[in-house]
Amino acid sequence: MTHATPPAVRARTYLMCPPEYFTVEYAINPWMNPDEPVDVPRAMDQWRRLRGIFTDLGHTVHTIPAEPGLPDMVFAANGATVIDGKVLGARFRYPQRQPEAAAYLRWLREHGYGRDRGEVRESVVVNEGEGDIAFAGRAVLVGHGFRTTEAVLPDVADLFGLPVVSLRLVDPRFYHLDTALCVLSDHVAAYYPAAFDDAGRAALAGHFAELIEAKDEDAEVLGLNAVSDGRRVVLPAQATGLAAQLAVAGFTPIGVDVSELLKAGGGPKCCTLELR
Repeated sequence: MTHATPPAVRARTYLMCPPEYFTVEYAINPWMNPDEPVDVPRAMDQWRRLRGIFTDLGHTVHTIPAEPGLPDMVFAANGATVIDGKVLGARFRYPQRQPEAAAYLRWLREHGYGRDRGEVRESVVVNEGEGDIAFAGRAVLVGHGFRTTEAVLPDVADLFGLPVVSLRLVDPRFYHLDTALCVLSDHVAAYYPAAFDDAGRAALAGHFAELIEAKDEDAEVLGLNAVSDGRRVVLPAQATGLAAQLAVAGFTPIGVDVSELLKAGGGPKCCTLELR
């Protein structure tokens, strides 16, 4: 099926964190290998290129300062979920990342959230922000099974006032929802079916008018860890097959090399928290 006319592009606002202290010094997902060295200057160059693509596309990018001792803070998507000015703070499963939650909430409060914008709520159950929580226009998708707990579903529904679609993840390589699914527009998504159980696949088919199925080779380079503004889709450059599928569906794929960040299981979306 081809989505003939993607919606008009809407300027977005993103929050990113430079990989100043990025390294792989522990292993909390299958992609991480502390024995594999990280080239930090190269990671910084790749991050700057990603940020530059967003600004060149007309989007606004804010930057939160990196903090020493938090090597994964570059993965800003995990820091919170922001919809309609309301903020649900993250609560990380692993102790190595838990201090990131306070850093992101502090930045958001300092920039008006909870004061002249909507409510800011600290989570009492484990959720890893937009890593597992995806805004899909008329509903919110919540992935769970490895990091985020299913217990967050009522909190998401209550805070954002939208229906919630529960999606259980079943493949540890795709430990966050944003590694297995990209919302391309309110009605179209790309996903890797094998990352979900039968109920999750059925739920996605019931929600989206069109689903683009990523092939193994593209999912395995985290090609679905992508950022869409409704027409242009920024994705890992190595996911060439998925890029071709997106072009056929009427989207404009923009490849970016984030191979250093992939060493920690990250891609363009992991580095990008959308401030709605």
